[in-house]
Amino acid sequence: MLLLKQRPGRFEWSRSMHKITLLGTGLIGTFYTMTLHGRRGSDCIQTVYSRTSEAAEAFASKWEIPHWTADLQEAITDPETDVVVIGIPNDRHKEAALLAAEAGKAVLCTKPLALNAADAKVMLDAVERAGVFHGYLEDLVYTPKTLKALDAVGRGALGKVLWTRSRETHPGPHSDWFFEPKVAGGGAIIDMGCHCIAIGRSFIGKERRPVEVMCWADTQVHPIEAEDHAIGLVRYDNGAIGQFEVSWTFRGGMDLRDEVSGTEGTIRLDHFLRTGFEMFTSGSNEDYVAEKAESESGWLFPVGDEVHELGYVHMFLDMFEAIDAGRPPMETFYDGYVVNAIMDACYRSVRSRQWEPVELDLWRGEESAADALSARDYDEGFLLIKTEKMPDGRKKLILKEKATGRIVQRIEG
Repeated sequence: MLLLKQRPGRFEWSRSMHKITLLGTGLIGTFYTMTLHGRRGSDCIQTVYSRTSEAAEAFASKWEIPHWTADLQEAITDPETDVVVIGIPNDRHKEAALLAAEAGKAVLCTKPLALNAADAKVMLDAVERAGVFHGYLEDLVYTPKTLKALDAVGRGALGKVLWTRSRETHPGPHSDWFFEPKVAGGGAIIDMGCHCIAIGRSFIGKERRPVEVMCWADTQVHPIEAEDHAIGLVRYDNGAIGQFEVSWTFRGGMDLRDEVSGTEGTIRLDHFLRTGFEMFTSGSNEDYVAEKAESESGWLFPVGDEVHELGYVHMFLDMFEAIDAGRPPMETFYDGYVVNAIMDACYRSVRSRQWEPVELDLWRGEESAADALSARDYDEGFLLIKTEKMPDGRKKLILKEKATGRIVQRIEG
């Protein structure tokens, strides 16, 4: 076993509320560190793990982290830390989570929770059996726009949510292991579909059971075994539909968009591709622009505060405040398990080209039939289907006769 390497740091660790073991020094580890160092202020990374000593030491030096190691178990069992943050490749999530549960540490795991629902269930069982805090780091349900939209939906601004659409597309992942299905668990679906599915569940209602999935996926561009484009439909027990589109073939940056449609209203969100910050440069610019940006010249769309816009700030705020308050966070391992089960159904549907059931061995939501259609009386003999203002100022009514079911229209004014 490698010994933890000590290096001097500038932080006063005695002031930290939580000392963190961070597993992973890639892009997600960088985003997590950018958020944790300098946001809530009292929580700091004490130990960092990477697959190589060189990467671990370099990351620790850059971010002034006191300890580094290339030994996973040693990092997790560091007696100085009380929280483990998992940001390593998907095929190692289960191993890390089980070690953290055994060590009695609070454990926060990046998306997807696991390679599949079976592994996710093992992880969920382990943390619950050990009685440790567990959080699912699904940042895109924590973006400022999403949180405000969820609040509006929760207050009934849209009525009953009927349909959601979530889109995440870009030119492809940033690391080699994403393209290896044995390591990642799949391609674009498991990489980004997990985001979109979690967003859809949040708007439709986590108490609503996902029933079945229809999904298309293909490898359109990259010479890989995994899918690089997919479109799916998730049907819920109340009749609502969650639609997602994910792609590693989209050119022009990263496109994050959501739509929510209800009986009383609609929400449209554009999180990233159009940021409200536009800059033109003739070609001398060499600065970082934004995640998955494909150009450093011409018209650029930088992001003012990337970790904030992508939800990391509110996500970690919720996680650590939940630990302190002894309550579950907004996203738990159970949520990650449900998302994994939906993605498993997606992959079965891709192969069968049919609707496939979502198989959940553990369901903690409500059990209900589809909601009845809402019907408004126009008068004693008719139901109101729709009203519309015509170009000449008159109002058209579309009505259904109660006795016969006949559809008629009337003009008023």
